[in-house]
Amino acid sequence: MKAEVFLPEDYVPAESEPFMNERQLEYFRRKLLNWKHDLQNGSRETIEGLQDSGRNVPDIADRASEETDRALELRTRDRQRKLVSKIDAALRRIESGEFGYCEVSGEPISLRRLDARPIATMTLEAQEKHERRERVHRDE
Repeated sequence: MKAEVFLPEDYVPAESEPFMNERQLEYFRRKLLNWKHDLQNGSRETIEGLQDSGRNVPDIADRASEETDRALELRTRDRQRKLVSKIDAALRRIESGEFGYCEVSGEPISLRRLDARPIATMTLEAQEKHERRERVHRDE
């Protein structure tokens, strides 16, 4: 079992530190776990809301509106479920020592990018190249 890493409450990863040192890894691990926790709480609320809205609505316009709301909630819930699986994958990368490095080039992903999107698996340059290739293939 790993020793607890001390992390001041106001800690923010800095470029001047060694990349992906214990403090940075702990910072991103906590950030990912908090994000996952928030998503799971929101999902529980969504499910409870959907269960509560299962009443029979006699007015056809109200029923249609309720069905539209329900479909939107389910789409949002599905997006959140996919996001939770990406968060879990990022947590596994932290454990395996692969977190923070581009899966394409092996280069470090910038701390600013990771702070904004801790599930990132590519450097900004690799991501842009990937998206350009996708656009080209989609347009063919």
